[in-house]
Amino acid sequence: MTDPQIRQAGTGGTAAEMGGDPLDRGRDPGRRGTTVHGEPANAGHRVLAPDDAEVEAYLESALKAPAPVRHPDDRPGGAVPRGESSQAEPDTVIVLDFGSQTAQLIARRVRELNVYSELLPFDTPWAEIARRRPKAIVLSGGPSSVYDEGAPRPDPGLWSGRVPVLGICYGLQLMARELGGDVERAARPEYGPASVRLTEDGGVFAGLEPDQPVWMSHGDAILRPPAGFHGTAQSDSTAYAGIADPARRFYGIQFHPEVVHTPGGREILRNFVLGVAGARPTWTASNFIEATVAEIRARVDAHAAGTGSDGKVICALSGGVDSAVAATLVHRAVGDRLTCIYVDHGLMRKKESELLRVTFEQNLGMRLVMVDARRRFLDRLAGVTDPEEKRRIIGDEFIRVFEEEAARLGRIDFLTQGTLYPDVIESTAPETKAAQKIKTHHNVGGLPADLRFQLIEPLRYLFKDEVRRVGLELGLPEAMVLRQPFPGPGLAIRIIGNVTAERLDTLREADWIVIDEIKAAGLYRSLWQTFAILTPVRSVGVMGDGRTYANVVAVRAVTSEDGMTADWARLPYDVLGRISSRIVNEVPGVNRVVYDISSKPPATIEWE
Repeated sequence: MTDPQIRQAGTGGTAAEMGGDPLDRGRDPGRRGTTVHGEPANAGHRVLAPDDAEVEAYLESALKAPAPVRHPDDRPGGAVPRGESSQAEPDTVIVLDFGSQTAQLIARRVRELNVYSELLPFDTPWAEIARRRPKAIVLSGGPSSVYDEGAPRPDPGLWSGRVPVLGICYGLQLMARELGGDVERAARPEYGPASVRLTEDGGVFAGLEPDQPVWMSHGDAILRPPAGFHGTAQSDSTAYAGIADPARRFYGIQFHPEVVHTPGGREILRNFVLGVAGARPTWTASNFIEATVAEIRARVDAHAAGTGSDGKVICALSGGVDSAVAATLVHRAVGDRLTCIYVDHGLMRKKESELLRVTFEQNLGMRLVMVDARRRFLDRLAGVTDPEEKRRIIGDEFIRVFEEEAARLGRIDFLTQGTLYPDVIESTAPETKAAQKIKTHHNVGGLPADLRFQLIEPLRYLFKDEVRRVGLELGLPEAMVLRQPFPGPGLAIRIIGNVTAERLDTLREADWIVIDEIKAAGLYRSLWQTFAILTPVRSVGVMGDGRTYANVVAVRAVTSEDGMTADWARLPYDVLGRISSRIVNEVPGVNRVVYDISSKPPATIEWE
């Protein structure tokens, strides 16, 4: 274990000149690079993994990172030689996305069964699907009607009978129509809670009670199923709320098993994935770690042997869970060939920089360079009040600091990034990459012109919740792995107005109290984000016998599943009371606390 390298960054330079299913309406299944709400995908990334997504964008700019090139056969364990890892290639379930807002949720539900799932566009050629050797295929819902001109359809090879298929909502209707059945506009559409009566207890309905509450969202219905199919469930609106052809292992259901409003939905997916398809539940954190470490080690060793290089790897730590888990995986694979760089911009929460240093340098024995750039960032932010200008300045200064540190390391062979699976799904359009927006503001130099390196993205197969499980399995502290999302520009965009050292200290202390009380009440893990905002408002108050004119702090707490939409948290009054009392009594210069009860939309989670 080595002592941490703590370097004081130099002074900063000048700035260089980012009618079918109503559940799925509004999303064009042919579009890529947008969220389900039609926003640019990187707008969602700021919310889903804001600290790491933005830091990695800065890093890509500093090192002139190329766009990642992923082979069509890229899948977990695919690069590991046979026999090197016992669970190198997990069984796979393919989810074809026909435009449903819950397509990702289907994939996540399958993974909760410890089976790897992959989300692909509906028109993926059968050859591409077959190369992934799927154990089963799930067809998602979608906004179209199957009888519409131009309605999305899959490659006909899907119906070969070689792989079990489950159709959900639009997927059910598509299966029926493509195989010779009739689908028409329903006489009585069903939207929302409904009840279905199961007419058989085998197949995907094995072990379920006959009457099932479900979530419906459809305006079309099957009039006549294809030859070889029979009905398996019915509702008040349709005689074919479920159909099956067990001989070919084709199943369809009209309702959505992936949403929480269908209590038996997970059991239905379990019956299909583990029962009908016979997939092995080997997609676990420990198996993923074993296969990924072996893959990274083999790749770096082969590159070093082939080029005569040292196989140096670099990773920027942001303090977020993604970069932390990615760095830990790579360190297990390559040891001291990895150097982590943490740029302390002075905009982090209380004690977070200290936690990072203790975890990575002392506990894990990594090579860690901590750059004290607090003065540089504060100087650049002086007098700046516009939030996007704050982001631009912080990104620019990060690049300048990081390129100075990277240049000191000499040749870099690999760059580690914490890219997650949702980033990969949405990255087919180049304008969605967060780095593209930032790169338009910078012309960065200073590194060798012939610099060549490859990307290591050990988390590119994982959803956020899976990253957390892997982090815990790796032994990272819960305070780091289970932390709530935090913006890349840090507290700078939670200070409305001018950013100064004094205002940062005020917000840091108030924010610490908010989190402390939320954790003490046992609410931290049930909330998506909780934080304090230092407003530009001052208000009159009375402390003791004297009049005060001091700062107003706002408190924000929201619940959400993915950050795309959020509702304000109904915190208990006694918790809010303790937060307010502690802030006004313990934080100098604050005499009033307010609570934000705005939902997203129309408000955003962050204030800036």
